[in-house]
Amino acid sequence: MKALHIHVGERARRHIASHGLSPQDVRLVPAAAGGPKGLILNHLDQHLFGHWLPQGGHTVHLVGASIGAWRMATAAMADPLKAFKDLASGYIQQNIEPEVGRKMPSSKRITAGFIDTLRDFFGDSVPGMLQHPRYQLHVLTSRGRQVLRKGTPSRTVVGFTGLALGNAMSRKAVGLFLERTVFSTAGEALPVPLNDLPTGRVELDRSNFMPAMLASCSIPFMLEAVNDIPGAKPGSHWDGGIVDYHFHWHYSAMNQGLVLYPHFQQRVVPGWLDKALKWRHKASPWLDNMVLLAPSPQWVASLPGGKLPDRNDFAGMSYEQRVKVWTQAVAAAEALSDEWQDWLRRGCPTDELRPI
Repeated sequence: MKALHIHVGERARRHIASHGLSPQDVRLVPAAAGGPKGLILNHLDQHLFGHWLPQGGHTVHLVGASIGAWRMATAAMADPLKAFKDLASGYIQQNIEPEVGRKMPSSKRITAGFIDTLRDFFGDSVPGMLQHPRYQLHVLTSRGRQVLRKGTPSRTVVGFTGLALGNAMSRKAVGLFLERTVFSTAGEALPVPLNDLPTGRVELDRSNFMPAMLASCSIPFMLEAVNDIPGAKPGSHWDGGIVDYHFHWHYSAMNQGLVLYPHFQQRVVPGWLDKALKWRHKASPWLDNMVLLAPSPQWVASLPGGKLPDRNDFAGMSYEQRVKVWTQAVAAAEALSDEWQDWLRRGCPTDELRPI
């Protein structure tokens, strides 16, 4: 049983057949939202950013929302190998106690706890991350428009109800309620055209790094919205995964290079509200130059509970049980990195590639 499946678009397949795959080929790395599911990629992240990609000498764009933003920011730290190990450990060990009389902590308490986590994790590393010599970091948030411009409880309920109904009819309806906001470090522009939905662009700097990271992870009704981030248009910002859950972007319009996508599943779902809309899970020509690394469904079934870690485990397991199960899953996921490295050593055989 293979732990890792390597899925490719047709252009990527042709490139690998002719040239193999090297760090110099990779121009962009997306990182999906998905909460604890992203933990399963920790060993792959350690190899990619701690060993393999540093062998190249060109600019690589790192794009992320929610835990994906956290992972890509971690990749830009001075010692990514250690940082990714710390990320997995810290994420697994997190435990925010609810207020007295509550079964689950309030959004206010979760937000305060997450602010402390971000400060403790990134701290003094931010200036170096913003000036990384090779990586351009892009952190995604969803800025409220119209009724969602202010994140009050009543507006949030009304706005996200309307968003869900509108999105079911057309993904373009997302733009009536939310604006994709891309916080990017100074340097080369993102090489992917973003004209499918309203999009704002903001330079990522010391004043807005923490608010942007917090907002990118601010799940509606679980965390509080982040208001009026420095440099961005006025308004409330939520989880970037609402608009761009798995970043199904027009990558094939890039002038050069491939997209390397460590992902926790094969499907590249456009927005968070599209999870239940199976017809939006299909591959498209936009992914023609993508190499996607994902755990095989058979291997996932062998994990504790037969699934990836997920957010429901916070409520469905005791703290001790969750820590044990997640630790076991992350340890098992070293197989994904081992098989990836083995494929590279064997010259990137194309007969092992699968379509996206």
